Amino acid sequence: MSQPAEMSKKDYEKQVKHHKHLEHVAKVSTVAAVVVARHEKHKAKRVDPEDAKKHKIKEDIAKAVAVGSVGVAFHERHEKKDAKKEEESAFGKKHHPFSK
Repeated sequence: MSQPAEMSKKDYEKQVKHHKHLEHVAKVSTVAAVVVARHEKHKAKRVDPEDAKKHKIKEDIAKAVAVGSVGVAFHERHEKKDAKKEEESAFGKKHHPFSK
């Protein structure tokens, strides 16, 4: 991610906050997708066995969305950590070479 040469401390904090917000959105969407998948699985088995194939397809789609949003949450977590490290290195806090 290429950044402009001069960023203020406020810009770094804004970037960290942005990635943190996106991480939370991804986590919420993961939970929502899992709930939809479980609901469709229940409908396929108990409520609407005639349309079980349709509900199974919807369940599989919801599972794929859940896996994708976990990936987004993981990505944003690392972006947030990278932005935080950039901020600390730009404004004087030194990192130990063995710390995460």
